[in-house]
Amino acid sequence: MTTHKNLLGGPDPTYLAENEEAYRLLGEESRSPAAVAAKYPTFSLAWAMLADDAFEAGRVVESYAYARTGYHRGLDALRRAGWKGHGPIPWDHRANRGFLRCLAALARAAGEIDEKDETERCWQFLKDSSAEAYTELKR
Repeated sequence: MTTHKNLLGGPDPTYLAENEEAYRLLGEESRSPAAVAAKYPTFSLAWAMLADDAFEAGRVVESYAYARTGYHRGLDALRRAGWKGHGPIPWDHRANRGFLRCLAALARAAGEIDEKDETERCWQFLKDSSAEAYTELKR
């Protein structure tokens, strides 16, 4: 991973720690996102997958709850990684994608339950954190 000096004086990008065991369980062992979230509750990708699955099945409130859980777990992890409440959270770093996906899932589900302020805030937060994630996830 390359780090670049920020010439504009803003915060450096934040890179969350990888959880290779959680990825292995999802991939090689084909464990369900629920099983992985139960074993590794701080692993936001599992919560994002649960939120996406629930949303696709029409269970919007459940999707909202999963997304909110992964979002808050991700915020905790970001803070532990040195994040101070703003700054880049690069989409190209695999470990960041779970949090960013939870943020998008939260925005999407909030929109469906008519939480307009939260919807707008979450989409803006995603865009400010990673323009690439925003482009990829806002559909």
